[in-house]
Amino acid sequence: MTVSENYKRWLELATDDADITAELQEIDGKENEIYERFYRELEFGTAGLRGVIGAGDNRMNIYTIRKATQGLAEYLNSRYPAPCVAIGYDSRIKSDVFAKETARVLAGNGIAVKLFAELVPVPVLSFAVKHLVCQAGVMVTASHNPAIYNGYKCYGADGYQMTDDDAATVTECIRRLDMFTDIRLADFDTAVADGRITLVDDVVMGTYLNCVTAQQINAGVCRDSDIHVIYSPLNGAGNKPVRAVLERIGLLGVSVVPEQELPDGNFPTAPFPNPELRETFNLALEMAKDNPADLLLATDPDCDRVGIAVREGDEYTLLTGNETGCLLLNYILSCRAEQGTLPENPVVIKTIVTSNLAARIAEKYGCELRNVLTGFKYIGEQIVELEKAETPERFLFGFEESYGCLVGTHARDKDAVVASMLICEMTAYYASKGLNLCQVLNALYEEHGVYRHRLVNVQFEGAEGMAAMEKLMAKLRKKPPVELAGLKVLAVADYLSSERTGADGCQVIDLPKSNVLTFELENHAEVIVRPSGTEPKVKGYVTATGNTIAEADAVIAELLAVTEKLIKGSPCRKRTCKKK
Repeated sequence: MTVSENYKRWLELATDDADITAELQEIDGKENEIYERFYRELEFGTAGLRGVIGAGDNRMNIYTIRKATQGLAEYLNSRYPAPCVAIGYDSRIKSDVFAKETARVLAGNGIAVKLFAELVPVPVLSFAVKHLVCQAGVMVTASHNPAIYNGYKCYGADGYQMTDDDAATVTECIRRLDMFTDIRLADFDTAVADGRITLVDDVVMGTYLNCVTAQQINAGVCRDSDIHVIYSPLNGAGNKPVRAVLERIGLLGVSVVPEQELPDGNFPTAPFPNPELRETFNLALEMAKDNPADLLLATDPDCDRVGIAVREGDEYTLLTGNETGCLLLNYILSCRAEQGTLPENPVVIKTIVTSNLAARIAEKYGCELRNVLTGFKYIGEQIVELEKAETPERFLFGFEESYGCLVGTHARDKDAVVASMLICEMTAYYASKGLNLCQVLNALYEEHGVYRHRLVNVQFEGAEGMAAMEKLMAKLRKKPPVELAGLKVLAVADYLSSERTGADGCQVIDLPKSNVLTFELENHAEVIVRPSGTEPKVKGYVTATGNTIAEADAVIAELLAVTEKLIKGSPCRKRTCKKK
């Protein structure tokens, strides 16, 4: 079927949503607009679906949601005699609508549904899959993307996002379906009345919060502290659970950014609701002028990531995900070592793009450090392996550079609720010793060396962008750079071919295949290039080390510039700076 034929078919059959009908009529005769919506179907991967909200196969709408869910239903019914699915959603535009449509399709296929009655964070959905004994979970969210996006994350029975093999099987089921004629759809009200769809009550949230508060390291430290925190849920799902858990641990000095308090999928004061970005904290910084806070805290719309800014005098320093994660890791290990509560053979898990400073900290406390591919599901898999070995207590901390971490085994995905609690607890603990988090971080650098990390994002929009990303990665594999910013490339690790090649020979990479390239440089510097699995962009993860912050920052400034050129297709082979 041609793009034009498909468009005309949508005009005829996509009549259940007035917004879709209006958009289809509005683009009539606009060839480029039609092509962008219909040149491909949204790809169902290990992160599920994610795309711009709108009409067409390449957009998020009730029809693409229904088709994906029909494929999921056929997969589940082929594997389980009586499957059950938990469904959660965040504050994004149409998230509640897409969650309801997901429930209708599942119920129409004879699958029991546990649908949250109101928006919830990602970790609560992950928790509910296990707690409610479900065989799968669906979370409707696009995480920290701009308001025009939405998405659909699928979880397996173990509570982490679907693995590569299972996602591939669901994809095959989806591809066999016709979007309009192969969907079995139940009436929502009827399915609720006859019990096929059950609305999840507040008891599950209460049980989840009990699990979170059980992860305190120094219980009572916040109750005895006078620290002040300014919190923003960024108009998302974190508002109620984060505030509830901070109240439970006795932190009374919490102010909430009023403009970003209530759910609003338009994100009117934060067009990019991403706690990695300083502009996300603009309103919190304004509040802090009249009422200074020790800590600024922001969770993204689905509350699986948390960003912080730390007060230093009259200024606030925004910490990266690597910095916050390493601070939490050091806090947990040092305090538990002092308390004598470290388990035998403790385990810490991080992704391959996350700071190697974690390895130095873990080594100090005798922890096994496991590196996994990017994607928190791989951390979740490791937790399940420990549970199968009947040693779940060995798991102490999992984190990734993109502001996500987990303490405890109650969830199998990033958990900004437990992270927010522990960040506040950590702040109060060090404040009792006359220290702020930046001072603690500098002490870690003095002990282990300075590790600085930056991220390069290069957008590749539309059909041409997808082809350009593929061409870029193929080019880098065929002809990798021999040096970057004056630093020799000592080894290249290709996670697609599962080979690391360097002067010391060739080694097999014992991880699932992934479209990632790592260039290991002199002086423990590193550049990692990977296309995003959820957004039309290529990411460059840049690491530099040094004896001082100034030294490491000088190197990373050079590396950032050449990495951007590298990703844009102009590999830098010329020496651009002296070796540090």
